Amino acid sequence: MTDKKTHTLDVPGAVLTYDVRAAQTPTDEPPLVLIGLPMGAEGFNTLSGHFTDRTVVTYDPRGVERSTRTGDDLPVIEHHADDVHRIIEAVGGGPVDLFASSGGAVVALELAATHPEDVRTVVAHEPPLPGVLPDRDAVVAAMADVHDTYQAKGFGAGMAKFIALVMATGEIPADYTAQADPDPAMFGMPTEDDGTRNDLMLGVNMLTLPRYEPAWAALKAGAPEVLLAVGEDTGEEITGRAARATAARLDAEALVFPGGHGGFSGGEYGQPADKPVEFAARLREVLAR
Repeated sequence: MTDKKTHTLDVPGAVLTYDVRAAQTPTDEPPLVLIGLPMGAEGFNTLSGHFTDRTVVTYDPRGVERSTRTGDDLPVIEHHADDVHRIIEAVGGGPVDLFASSGGAVVALELAATHPEDVRTVVAHEPPLPGVLPDRDAVVAAMADVHDTYQAKGFGAGMAKFIALVMATGEIPADYTAQADPDPAMFGMPTEDDGTRNDLMLGVNMLTLPRYEPAWAALKAGAPEVLLAVGEDTGEEITGRAARATAARLDAEALVFPGGHGGFSGGEYGQPADKPVEFAARLREVLAR
């Protein structure tokens, strides 16, 4: 893998940290930008290593790992998209190719709509967009319940509810939040509240993601090319259903990728590796279309 160079960028309300891995050989291909939310740059270490023939850019979203928030405003999808736009400008401008995972895929949809000049191809992998689902109200209520539990009881209790929610298959019933709280220990989560409330996903994203509505008309314009992707192992979990429904809103079908929600993972955060080799090969194939 090529050595990465780390940079910081001051933006309104945050100081962003991003990494650039230069291509090992001269290339005419645009840079490949890899983004997640709330996952930071570290989660793309393995995937980056499969694209040494291109310049690869990764970053930590504001409030995640090395990137800090300097303002009091809750970071919404529009803030994150503007951050990615500014990073693309900082590395020489677009168009770039963009692979985006989870909440990062929602950010990618906003970037494609507001700064189409930044991107050539967007691959949005499993965006958690409850607004496209038939059980939208129940999913939004469940996400708000995750947030409220986190605020009241701390990280372990909130994360246990989040894991249970994202593992649920099929439509979420209207009375979902009435069920008993899961035991954090069942998911290896702490049972004691350490008093911190700085987790971006539980404290912010659970509220801001449901409020976001993509600019469908702009995304259908055809430039840049916006492709939705879904893991072959994801099944009927929320992110899989949302990926397929989002693709349908764009009059398309979601492209199937190896693995599950984190199919590209090489075990960066201590979890078992998924299918990073196969995933990288599929991404290369899609970007070469």
